Amino acid sequence: MPLAVVGARVLVLDISVDALATLARRADEAKVADRVNGVQGDVEDLGLRGLGEHLPAAPQVDLLLAHGVLAVADDPLAVLQRMIAAVAPGGALSVVIANPVAAVLARAISGDVVGALGELTRPAIDAGRTAGPAVLDGAAIAQACTESGLIIEVTQGIGVLADLVPGSTLESTPGAVAALAEFEQAAARLEPYRSIASRLHIIARRPG
Repeated sequence: MPLAVVGARVLVLDISVDALATLARRADEAKVADRVNGVQGDVEDLGLRGLGEHLPAAPQVDLLLAHGVLAVADDPLAVLQRMIAAVAPGGALSVVIANPVAAVLARAISGDVVGALGELTRPAIDAGRTAGPAVLDGAAIAQACTESGLIIEVTQGIGVLADLVPGSTLESTPGAVAALAEFEQAAARLEPYRSIASRLHIIARRPG
């Protein structure tokens, strides 16, 4: 909605009819229904077949947002490569994924050492091989983007401490909420804090 409100034409691909109905209602309430088109389909189909008049088989978009999408794909690397192909010259791809490192730490902190070991020993997907039951991490995403001619502009963490600080502490300590927000902003691109954030955010742009 924020993109449509400032004038962008927005396409939303979603498998859920209910989600698309909510989208249409929100677009109507925001008076931007003429700039928002919802298309029912699976992200796996992106670039493989046309999904209606608004989303041809080989779409070219100025900004492609894939936030929390790759985790639900059967073949995340193949989907990522089709997303990259859909970015127009001068356009950008914004990807948010769960951080595998944070998953290991979260299990260990909760006392699930066996689970932490399992997460730690799961192989990462290499951008040069077929995806399998492995983790598509930030390095593989960056590799796939750069090999396809995109330039990485931003790599930052989201949720460095936000998921670790108890809500009761934030509610009972004056200024804690503002301090946490300031910390997250300052730590988002700093190592080693970025590497332990709960999510990773990568923005890559195609020259042109």
